[in-house]
Amino acid sequence: MRGFTLLEILVVIAILGVVAGLAVALVGPDERNVSLREAKRFAGALEYAAERAQWRNELLGVSTDRRVVRYWRRDAVNDRWLLLDDDDVLRAHALPEPLQGMALAYAGRALAPDTIVPLRASGRNEPFAFALSTLRFRTIITADPLNRVSIAGPETIAP
Repeated sequence: MRGFTLLEILVVIAILGVVAGLAVALVGPDERNVSLREAKRFAGALEYAAERAQWRNELLGVSTDRRVVRYWRRDAVNDRWLLLDDDDVLRAHALPEPLQGMALAYAGRALAPDTIVPLRASGRNEPFAFALSTLRFRTIITADPLNRVSIAGPETIAP
């Protein structure tokens, strides 16, 4: 009766290790990819919101409260923000785990994380920035006064 050699056992263990590594990579989404995908989605929605504000001659806003991105419409009669729920693109969007969003800056000034950033009907908006972060990655979404939205990152966060 013949047994397995040490080399044969090591080859089988190596193959199982590679297969297990591929399975983990395919099953669990990579934080970096999730961050980039959501940043692209957010950037597209911001561009759309800025254009909608101009088309419909309305003041819109955007905010994040860590887990959810929300879009707002300013009610001219009551002078308050109302949640925008009549547009599929601009409906409140829950960020996937472990992603969190926050407002960073508006017109060169730091903001409270849940501030509503306005998008004016005139199309002349102040530059602003939002961040989407995980424990390991941070992606910055910025808009210039001409409503051009850009994405920087995801960058690795230093431990």
